[in-house]
Amino acid sequence: MFRRNPGRRRRFRWRDGRRSCAARGLKAGAGPRMLAAQSEETVMSTSGFFSDLLETIRNRGRGLGERRSGGALPGAARPDFAPLVEALLSGRGEASGIALARRILELWRNAGDEGKADFLLLLGRAYGPRIDRLEAAIEDYRHNPGPSTLAALQRASEPRRQEVMRRLNLAPGGTALLVEMRAFLLKIRAQDPTLPALDADFEHLFVSWFNRGFLVLRRIDWSTPANVLERIIRYEAVHQIHDWDDLRRRLAPADRRLYAFFHPQLVDDPLIFVEVALAGAIPGDIQGVLAEQREQIDPTAATTAVFYSISNCQEGLRGISFGNFLIKQVVEELRRELPNVRTFVTLSPVPGLARWIARVRADEDGDGAFLTPWERTALDALDRPDWYLDQEATRGANAALARACAHYMLKARSREGRVIDPVARFHLGNGARLERINPLGDRSANGLRQSFGVMVNYLYDLDQIEANHEALVTRGEVMASPAVHALLRPPPEPETGTSGGGRFRIGGFGRTRGEGRAKEAQS
Repeated sequence: MFRRNPGRRRRFRWRDGRRSCAARGLKAGAGPRMLAAQSEETVMSTSGFFSDLLETIRNRGRGLGERRSGGALPGAARPDFAPLVEALLSGRGEASGIALARRILELWRNAGDEGKADFLLLLGRAYGPRIDRLEAAIEDYRHNPGPSTLAALQRASEPRRQEVMRRLNLAPGGTALLVEMRAFLLKIRAQDPTLPALDADFEHLFVSWFNRGFLVLRRIDWSTPANVLERIIRYEAVHQIHDWDDLRRRLAPADRRLYAFFHPQLVDDPLIFVEVALAGAIPGDIQGVLAEQREQIDPTAATTAVFYSISNCQEGLRGISFGNFLIKQVVEELRRELPNVRTFVTLSPVPGLARWIARVRADEDGDGAFLTPWERTALDALDRPDWYLDQEATRGANAALARACAHYMLKARSREGRVIDPVARFHLGNGARLERINPLGDRSANGLRQSFGVMVNYLYDLDQIEANHEALVTRGEVMASPAVHALLRPPPEPETGTSGGGRFRIGGFGRTRGEGRAKEAQS
């Protein structure tokens, strides 16, 4: 671990698994400390010896496999994978099998896109279940149904490519390359009818390989090694991290936290991470959370933990759920560290809202029937790119946006009957409650584009998570606060007059524009 300076990379030389004495701060004559360090080095050296021994065995097996296949295969844009895959499935020796798996993965990694696609198409087309064995197993089960014939049927129905993947996974770095392979597969999935089934096999295996029991939760801070911090910058998917100073503002202060899940086979490469702000109340906008000049809070005085960004890092693990476990474990970590923190909320984007509002305004399928005439007029302001800079236009548009967002969350559904918004599906499916709707909570270009700046808070009440989840799954009911439900009611017609006033409502509370200006002047 070392503290990183922005713009400066510190590197250490490693020999035989040991850091140099200078890097570790050891000096001659250090007494017991030096003896302890030497003991540590002896253990690491022994570990390195066995690693080297295993690597030698693998290399000899690799040479044996290459001699059997007529010599080492050169890297090529479109290598012939078929004989290698057959040899992998028929091989008996573990060392030679690992070497062959590594060779296949090396060829795939160095191949061009066409060569990579060739390998995936080979698996999809030629390595499904053996139909003759499957039909025989079906007949056996029909004539003699029972546990043994059922188990035989299950074995016969498994595609052979799953065993190919298991053997490839034995190679050093195999798991990471298989994750990379699936990321490539997702790009070409629609190009061949066999590829969706291959993708299902990847997902089936990954669910087991990336089971919660294998994941390690680590807190990331400013002393975390630079290679991990660089990945955090690159993977941030919600609120862009612009530079090292920006990252430091999210990690270094005492009232900020970042937690990530790691897998033992993807060393120093996070699977998912969440950024947390400690606060004294539920925030309504991301600008205040990420402000360069903000007032920090003593963690022991904080009452609220705000999950303001959750980023999945591995495209090849799309569809494998980690976020549910991550949030719940982070909640437990924070409760242990800071017992005064009792409120756990998100500050979340609403990425599908702008598209849905466009359909509502066009009145497609009668989606816009809930809007009143004055709300439609207020939403016309959204057609101007700078609408959010006009105070008068913003007040009316925000009131209409808040009510539209409530309908979007609580009433609108996809053709399959699901909540439309993907972020909402995630948090509501985890048992959170829709707590508050925040117009102009995100004034960034991305926030304005995807939701006209609207953000929402989801509340994680650990005593209600199971009940909220059951309500959504069994009845399709989204649990929400009274303030959000109040937004479903049609607002009263705005009062107009020569003074240019007019009443607007957000969250069930209304005031005239004149009253609003007076309130702003007082504050």
